[in-house]
Amino acid sequence: MLTIYGVYRSRASRPLWLMAETGTEFRHVPVIQSYRLEDPMAADAPLNTASPAFLKVNPQGQVPAIEDDGLVLTESLAITLHLARKYGGALGPMGEAEQALMEQWAMYAATSVESDAVEMLYIYRDGGAKTPEGQAAIAVLAEKLRRPLRRLDSHLAGRDWLLGDRFTVADLNTAEVVRYAQGHPTLLSEFPEVARWLAAAQSRPAFKAMWEKRSAEPE
Repeated sequence: MLTIYGVYRSRASRPLWLMAETGTEFRHVPVIQSYRLEDPMAADAPLNTASPAFLKVNPQGQVPAIEDDGLVLTESLAITLHLARKYGGALGPMGEAEQALMEQWAMYAATSVESDAVEMLYIYRDGGAKTPEGQAAIAVLAEKLRRPLRRLDSHLAGRDWLLGDRFTVADLNTAEVVRYAQGHPTLLSEFPEVARWLAAAQSRPAFKAMWEKRSAEPE
């Protein structure tokens, strides 16, 4: 059986959302990030990314990871692309061209959006937006994000989803990365097609089910 390692409050949200879309049965092992624990090596510590048992799965000590019929994968976007191909039906590629496009959008999300969006998220999370230095950093990050968001906005004009008329793993992967920029009060409103598309993705029952479980976990 497919096993997914990682709590919902991590990049494991990506494969966990995908599995909610497919309805596929799987085993979930909620591995928490070690940095969130006071003493991850304590005898009573929950299974975490520094636990020897998990390091046998992913020696890099990061979640998510999966085991699927002997295959071990440890990068979230590679995981979702694999799961969509194997279990996702119409969420996965219908031919080589669609597979290439799904890989392209995964790389776009990872290389053009995620780093700056995550840094912005952390500034808001840690209260940095209340300081002049934090506001200045947010302004720089927002400006960096405008170019890739402009590209995404242009691509989505006249399309419901990234590949056209159906929701796919390309939308799921990209939406879960763009979500990190939602804390900015005005940035996404500058890109109405992106805002429309992201709202539609987050209105899906599978996303809502994933988000409910994520919200139930401790911060």
